[in-house]
Amino acid sequence: MRQRGLGLIIIALMLGMLLAALDQTIVSTALPTIVGDLGGLDHLSWVVTAYILASTVSTPLWGKLGDQYGRKRLFIAAIVIFLTGSALCGLSRNMGELIGFRGLQGLGGGGLMVLAQAIVGDVVSARDRGKYQGFFGAVFAVSSVVGPLVGGLFVDHLSWHWVFYVNLPLGAVALLVITAALPGDRQRARHTIDYAGVVLLGGATSCLVLIATWGGTVYPWADPVIVGLAVAAVVMLAGWVAAERRAREPVLPLALFRNQAFAASSVVGFVVGFGMFGALTYLPLYLQVVHGVSATLSGVYLLPMMAGMLTLSIVSGFVISKTGKYRFLPIAGTGIATVGMFLLSTLTESSGMPALAVYLLILGVGIGMTMQVLVIVVQNAVSFKDLGVATSGATFFRSIGGSFGVAALGAVFTGRLAQDVREVLARSSLPPGFDPAEVQKDPTVVRRLPPGLAAEFLHAYADSIAMVFRVAAPVMLVAFLLSWFIPQQRLRETTKAADLGECLGATSAERSSLEEVERGLVRLADAELRTGYYTRMGDLAGLAGMRPEGVWIIARLGGKGWVSAAALAERARVSREQGRPYADQLVDDGFLERSADGEMLRLTERGQEAALRLLRCSREALSRSVADWGPHPQLEELLDRVAPDLLGALVDRPR
Repeated sequence: MRQRGLGLIIIALMLGMLLAALDQTIVSTALPTIVGDLGGLDHLSWVVTAYILASTVSTPLWGKLGDQYGRKRLFIAAIVIFLTGSALCGLSRNMGELIGFRGLQGLGGGGLMVLAQAIVGDVVSARDRGKYQGFFGAVFAVSSVVGPLVGGLFVDHLSWHWVFYVNLPLGAVALLVITAALPGDRQRARHTIDYAGVVLLGGATSCLVLIATWGGTVYPWADPVIVGLAVAAVVMLAGWVAAERRAREPVLPLALFRNQAFAASSVVGFVVGFGMFGALTYLPLYLQVVHGVSATLSGVYLLPMMAGMLTLSIVSGFVISKTGKYRFLPIAGTGIATVGMFLLSTLTESSGMPALAVYLLILGVGIGMTMQVLVIVVQNAVSFKDLGVATSGATFFRSIGGSFGVAALGAVFTGRLAQDVREVLARSSLPPGFDPAEVQKDPTVVRRLPPGLAAEFLHAYADSIAMVFRVAAPVMLVAFLLSWFIPQQRLRETTKAADLGECLGATSAERSSLEEVERGLVRLADAELRTGYYTRMGDLAGLAGMRPEGVWIIARLGGKGWVSAAALAERARVSREQGRPYADQLVDDGFLERSADGEMLRLTERGQEAALRLLRCSREALSRSVADWGPHPQLEELLDRVAPDLLGALVDRPR
């Protein structure tokens, strides 16, 4: 593809990734204002839960349908669904509409995230793929971190509706570029899609989330609605188990749960998602209602947590790649996160902002030390055939943990607030015409009350939010205890090249085992290409003493006939005058010959033999990176495909 067209496609894909990732966290600081406008504080958690749940459950379908029917048309469909959901969210007139439209938006968001990364593999050569994976990882990570701040800025300077409307112009640009510039898919992969598994698992999960939301608050625990949901969840889980045993391509193979590392990491990941999204959902409410700060400032106060997550995720990945050790990180991380949760449970209406910043930093550091590692643990513990589904399974449980956590902690918050409000009403006199139910529907009402009564209600809000963390802290402690069951195993080479953005994201990946290995391999190769690659390859291929520029020319021309000297110079990003001395030396040494007019170049027989040796050395170097997966025909085909592409890369060209 021409460079300009490729650049436009990458930008459009990154926009799609940005929008989908941003909408996981951007609403957190807007929620108090949204509730103040639409009412329905007891439904606040579902604004977050609906999006995460819909995007997580739909991801396996997007991935396989994209393989089967073409990623371009599926990506376009995902953008259209996402933009439709965004527009309807901004037009919502009540919380019920907003929650429903957030689910629609999440359905499209799941497709945007999984298909954007898959399309990169279709349009970018292996030699450049590591670089672009890094770009996408950075977009994912940064959008997750700055989402609360961006949401606060829109609320304060425009309105909460723009938290959703901002997607429309950006998404429209992505839609136009993808429609016009992305070529159609040439290849298709047939799948036996596990529709029954997806529907039953998604239905059972939704029932459990509804039980956590309604049980003991909207309905008594013995109410027929709660009992019915519990029965439905059990029946659907039993049906899912039966479906997975028969499915040719199960969405989550049952055999994985017999793997200790997968089982322990999945539970720990569930709890980490539980804690992270619980904190992001209810801390802005504490800051805006109890301390009266603006939506923007509430996003600023969340930055220590997000910065701690991002920084420690990067540091953890670096430590793992250098030492090969990872078991101590989730143990330490969940322990630190537990301390952070316990500290947050001490918040009152008089707690200072510096103390809150420290508490959030501690929580963020703990989560950051854990999230990055859990995917690596799972990838390192399974066989090649299970690598793809194990990776998506690990991130699936973290995402579902986020949905479940926001819902369950929302029920805790609502129940405690109702109890505290009853106590305030029992001991306080109310102003004439004041409806006490308004306090539980619209938190902004508190600020309009007489100072003495307002202080009572602010204490009720502070105590209710502290109760959220008093419940979350023991749950995180369970994750700490379970993390001790994660075994330490020898780290595979390709597993070291973890994707930071995906580890911070909330939506599960959906890639085959081969695609997972290829991602790690090209990232490792990208690092190799930057540090004297051609000098090393030349030495291994018996070209000791040859300049790396000369080795590169031989690698580029290997297996080809006559090639334009001007085109070769353009590929090398040099003028013909700059490149001529290296070509002249190869001609003198018998590796290269020129046409009579000097405009064309091709390798001599000796040069072609050298190119073959270079290719063989390149393949052998790559094979060492995948050897710990064991022999497999697909891996041999991968090496045959990737080695020539990487050998002709231009990354460490001397300046």
